[in-house]
Amino acid sequence: MGDSSYVLLGRQQGLLKELQVVANNVANSSTTGFRRSEGIFAEYMKTRGMTEESLSMGALAGHSISLEQGALKQTGGSFDLAVEGDGFFLVETPQGERLTRDGHFQINIENTLVDARGNPVLAEGSSPISFPENPENIQIARDGTVSVGGAPIARIALVDADATDLEHAGNNYLVARNGYEPLTEGRVLQGFLEGSNVVPVSEIARLIEVQRAYEAGQTLLEKENERISQVIRTIRQA
Repeated sequence: MGDSSYVLLGRQQGLLKELQVVANNVANSSTTGFRRSEGIFAEYMKTRGMTEESLSMGALAGHSISLEQGALKQTGGSFDLAVEGDGFFLVETPQGERLTRDGHFQINIENTLVDARGNPVLAEGSSPISFPENPENIQIARDGTVSVGGAPIARIALVDADATDLEHAGNNYLVARNGYEPLTEGRVLQGFLEGSNVVPVSEIARLIEVQRAYEAGQTLLEKENERISQVIRTIRQA
């Protein structure tokens, strides 16, 4: 296999991964608090001695999570929460702690604040948030302090992490590969939910662009394969 084929294969592999990521962005354009992914492409150089030119290859080096704010929608729900600006809610899942911007919370039968999948929402100190029986006049301040009848009972944990350190972990959760930092100046809005930060029109345009680039590369690979096959047939017939 020639150098051109290796370069094309590396490019196709990156484009295929990017196609899957963009398609996932489009599929989650209406998912509460979803964060779109963006591809990070890099160029790799290989020196091949003094007499030959260096080989340059482009490849998908990874993805970063876009931290742009999604649209805020007022719902009036006591347990519908949105983070304004930086930060994530912290949720305890069977796989460990996860980050999310999906603030569609509720109280379960054990009077614990949980997310839409039944996993506990954590307070500062990584402890669950428990309510008294039949709580009334529930207020959640902008700093995340939860009060029942005017008495504070907990403060919702808000954390932050670098965009390039985040990755999707399924079920609208994110995981920070190298950990997260507590966010002391986060802003929580009660009675609001944040929409996805995916812009459908832009993302669909990107999907078409990547798909066309992949198809063009596939055509080049087929032509290169045919060229090599033709050379082999010619040599055999000589």
